[in-house]
Amino acid sequence: MLETVAGNALRAAGLRQDKLNYRWTYQRHVSRLKGSGDGLRSAMEAAVGGAFESQGIMQREILIQAGLPKDGYVIDVGCGSGRLAKPLSEYLEGDYLGIDVVPDLLAYARKMVARPQWRFLPAPGLTIPEEEGRADMVCFFSVFTHLLHQESFLYLKEARRVLKPTGRIVFSFHEFSIPSHWTVFEGSLAAIGTFKPLEQFMSRDGIAAWASHLGLQIDAIFDGDKPHIPLPKPLLLENGQTFEGKGFLGQSVCVLSLQ
Repeated sequence: MLETVAGNALRAAGLRQDKLNYRWTYQRHVSRLKGSGDGLRSAMEAAVGGAFESQGIMQREILIQAGLPKDGYVIDVGCGSGRLAKPLSEYLEGDYLGIDVVPDLLAYARKMVARPQWRFLPAPGLTIPEEEGRADMVCFFSVFTHLLHQESFLYLKEARRVLKPTGRIVFSFHEFSIPSHWTVFEGSLAAIGTFKPLEQFMSRDGIAAWASHLGLQIDAIFDGDKPHIPLPKPLLLENGQTFEGKGFLGQSVCVLSLQ
């Protein structure tokens, strides 16, 4: 009896460990989407959360708002299927490095963007494959929302290492203080026992502590449900809504720089 209980406990622990492994979970998630029968484009767009075009445009404008120069160098961690890279290619004349844990997403982004000098590489664990002090901008859109806090902290440490002295780190996150984020939490409750990716929440005091320990400073934090992204022209969302003047991602956004 005790051996059976112990065996069940070990198997359950193994299952939980698999579900917390972001690489395994996301590769499985993309494979299931590709097998849904909705077509490759639909699968690739759904893999990064949908709202492919409008979210990508707003992510680009966030980087511009944070000071990205046209000749700058962007490192896009968790670049997915190119949701940011595609609209960014219409602005950025400098270098770009996109990394992700799913080879299918990288291949799709590389083909869609069609910028030979831009690099799309497999993510090597929790490191960024670049030398120190090179990037003008390191961004993590919808990345920390699916990682353990320890993993996010290590990625921020890497972002600091590759950042120029004048550079910026930008990331999006869920927080309990934003009422609209509660539906995300409720969805994660319903997903218990399934293989859906982790939905992680962060707190602003936690971000402040991380920044302090990493030698970073918080330049800005924008609420996920309030317009803050300057838009060069009206933006039609996939749900039929139109943003004029300013937009918002739905996730909160933090901008960090070196102290």
